[in-house]
Amino acid sequence: MPIKFPFSRRAAPSDAWTKCPTCDAQVFSKQLERTLRVCPSCGHHFRMSVGERIDLLLDPNSFEERDAGLEAVDRLGFHDDRPYTHRLEASRIKTGLRDAVVWGTGTIDGTRVAIGIFDFRFMGGSMGSVVGEKLARCFEAALEERIPAIVVSASGGARMQEGTLSLMQLAKTTAPLVRLDAAGVPFITVLTDPTTGGVLASFASLGDVVLAEPRALIGFAGARVASDTVGEELPEGFQSAEFLLAHGFLDAVVPRAELRTTLSRLLRILPVAAAADEERPDGDRSWGPIGALSGLAERLGGAVSETIGIDVDAEAEAAAAAASNGERPPSAPVPASRKEGP
Repeated sequence: MPIKFPFSRRAAPSDAWTKCPTCDAQVFSKQLERTLRVCPSCGHHFRMSVGERIDLLLDPNSFEERDAGLEAVDRLGFHDDRPYTHRLEASRIKTGLRDAVVWGTGTIDGTRVAIGIFDFRFMGGSMGSVVGEKLARCFEAALEERIPAIVVSASGGARMQEGTLSLMQLAKTTAPLVRLDAAGVPFITVLTDPTTGGVLASFASLGDVVLAEPRALIGFAGARVASDTVGEELPEGFQSAEFLLAHGFLDAVVPRAELRTTLSRLLRILPVAAAADEERPDGDRSWGPIGALSGLAERLGGAVSETIGIDVDAEAEAAAAAASNGERPPSAPVPASRKEGP
């Protein structure tokens, strides 16, 4: 007579365990969620979805998405092994998103920010026309509302299915950052695994502060392509976050559990400068890296102007200083030929 077990021996769900690609450990998926999708054995940082990033970085229920209805269209009629429109539809079904970036406003420890977040699951986080448009609107909203801008990137670069249109997004996303800097509005970028191609070559490397998660892959092209281009063997791990930090490309490598705290601290020490129509004490200029260099050059004069590439006109600065103190600016020297009479 066969033995009857009180419980049925069902197979475990296929998603109950997740294999770590670094140490090959089998991690219980529920445990992975509790550790913010970081392997408890080796510290490998798994990729996160947009929703997980929002829960990680922003105050609860503070995120308000904008431009959610923007969708990519196939202007070029692109077709490889299947049409571009089919790829878009498959990614929308898989992720529940309309494109690779979601942006909106929220708060981090009470400080309002404009934030854009990439989702690598949507066509490798590639940047097409919609992604570029959303990021440009994110930066413009930060400028208009005078709140810091943050972008969390995870992308393979420009979207090949949109051809030249995707390459145009590099300029489109970079141009607003010049206005942000001039207005003294901070911009912080967080590079996650992977951040490559046109995304790294544009806005992702132009933050006032550039952070990265541990062991993130960061580079313009693949390791083999980069090595073949320069014609020499490159160091092992030269595209890792730690290597780039050691060589000055990054400001900090921040573990995921400390990322929210780090951003909150940066937002406190990098306040938005006063608007142009607001009175600034002692004539302070707006905050920003370029403004800081200009101010340093003005205070120290020609000793540093040649070093940092900023031309300082000493006479013009003296005249401006005199005018600000209510004094009559010194007159320009009269040439000897004009001093003598006819």
